[in-house]
Amino acid sequence: MENAWRKRWQEGRIGFHQAQTHPALDEYWPRIGVAPGAKVLVPLCGKSLDMRWLAGQGHAVLGVELAPEAIAQFVAQRPVGVSRYRQGVFEIARQGSIELWCGDFFHLTIRQAFELDAFYDRAALIALPPATRARYAFHLAQLMPPGARGLLVGTTHDNGADGPPYSVDEAEIRALFTPNFALERLESGESDERGVREQVYALKRRGPA
Repeated sequence: MENAWRKRWQEGRIGFHQAQTHPALDEYWPRIGVAPGAKVLVPLCGKSLDMRWLAGQGHAVLGVELAPEAIAQFVAQRPVGVSRYRQGVFEIARQGSIELWCGDFFHLTIRQAFELDAFYDRAALIALPPATRARYAFHLAQLMPPGARGLLVGTTHDNGADGPPYSVDEAEIRALFTPNFALERLESGESDERGVREQVYALKRRGPA
């Protein structure tokens, strides 16, 4: 998976990247109860502009991305200084209040994630093949403390196992996340010209807050 993902970035096959902030952030982020100033995890972040939106709301952001090309393109968007350092197996680029950790999300440890209080998944779950999704949902749950809030954007389409983005329906999302999260569907959108439909979910990590 790592080689295939990096090849996409190297060849510019990043049709999944969106050149604007996702409207679900404006619509739902203020309503899901994330604490002001909470540090937000963005797994498989790419060069998403959503991270700048979150930072603009006063959040520290920790994005995890496998492809160094994506991180290089993200920091090049702004003429702002970048500090670089290493944390375990991760190479980190920090720009303002955004930290971009280059490496495998599954190698992120609870100790490294101890300050995290929230998460935002626009393109992580739907980038993973079926065999990896349960591992992802479990690992995310291990990184989030009880009471942590998150926003997840899912997609469904009629192309079966084709992806990314893969089609992940609500039944699968509930099976993956409800063992560890309270989950509420906030929105189910209309199909676009490609037949892709988005759904937006609010999640809260179970356990004593």
